Amino acid sequence: MEKTIPVVTKSHSYEIRIVTQGLANLLGEIQRVWSPRKIALITDENVGPLYAAKVQQQLSKGGFAVQLITIPAGEASKSWEFLEKIIQQLAAGHFSRHDGVLALGGGVVGDLAGLAASIYLRGIAFIQVPTSLLAQVDSSVGGKTAIDLPTGKNLVGTFYQPDLVLIDPAVLTTLKRRSLVEGYGEVVKCAALVGGNFWQLTGNIENYQAIRQAAAELIEASVRFKAQVVAADETESHQRQLLNFGHTLGHAVEQAAAGRLFHGEAVAIGLYQLSRLFERRHLTAAKTTAQIAVRLKAVGLPLSDPQLGTPAFYQALQHDKKISNQQLTLIYLKQIGQPDFYRRPLNQIITWLQQELLTTGK
Repeated sequence: MEKTIPVVTKSHSYEIRIVTQGLANLLGEIQRVWSPRKIALITDENVGPLYAAKVQQQLSKGGFAVQLITIPAGEASKSWEFLEKIIQQLAAGHFSRHDGVLALGGGVVGDLAGLAASIYLRGIAFIQVPTSLLAQVDSSVGGKTAIDLPTGKNLVGTFYQPDLVLIDPAVLTTLKRRSLVEGYGEVVKCAALVGGNFWQLTGNIENYQAIRQAAAELIEASVRFKAQVVAADETESHQRQLLNFGHTLGHAVEQAAAGRLFHGEAVAIGLYQLSRLFERRHLTAAKTTAQIAVRLKAVGLPLSDPQLGTPAFYQALQHDKKISNQQLTLIYLKQIGQPDFYRRPLNQIITWLQQELLTTGK
């Protein structure tokens, strides 16, 4: 498979390339957009041993000078500590504005490497090579970069578009089951927002093995949708907020779970719980939540968690980065394929959630 999806934004235009076995021809893909230069190859302790040496070898043959930077795997690396370490290594390596950063890994690597590239020397070139399903369908597309703070996820970041996103579905064969499945939570989110054939496609995924079999098609559908939304609203001033469906509750339960939940698992919980509550208010069409639940449960994604509705959950909710003037906008579905905005004072939403989670159970 080889697909090219253009992303045209006000700040920068680039291509998302979905190429099966694309990692084997990484040099050719990089040479499409970059001349020879120094490259900081940023990866983590899980992905590095699988691919870093091969990537270095390819790039070196093409005249690129590669400096490998490896961070610990996991969300904890999205921190001031590791952001500073990366920037210090870029400075020590005398990287200039002509040089570049290549992120090889999942969403943590992409978010962290992208933020470093966006602020070092006020911005140097950046390429994303996402190796997890979650990163391929979500975090590598759209130019969001970030690190976390103790009070919440992604509270420090920039909008910084890459020069290229190279997605190779073949690398998903190395993912463990849980890591593969969590990425599917974001796929279901996109499919629910789009509806139509995309939603029907997710209805054919009856177990986690089917995710790999349909990976290229699922990735393409997700990326085409997100690229369209990002092109229309690069900095999330309006329409791009639709992509937050499931994320407000999901981020809060993820934060409260303190590392026990993967991001995609938390999003799955957010999708289900929010739809259930809006369906009870008759704002979401009947049986919508059941359709979402079937797709999530088919691959083993959770629908709830003990942290849902705890003090830690509400504390995290109050630090949601989408709060503006003490108003919070929730994204919900009128029905599959018809998302809408629900903007209310934060205290009203918290009171509503407290009442609903107590009366309906978790």
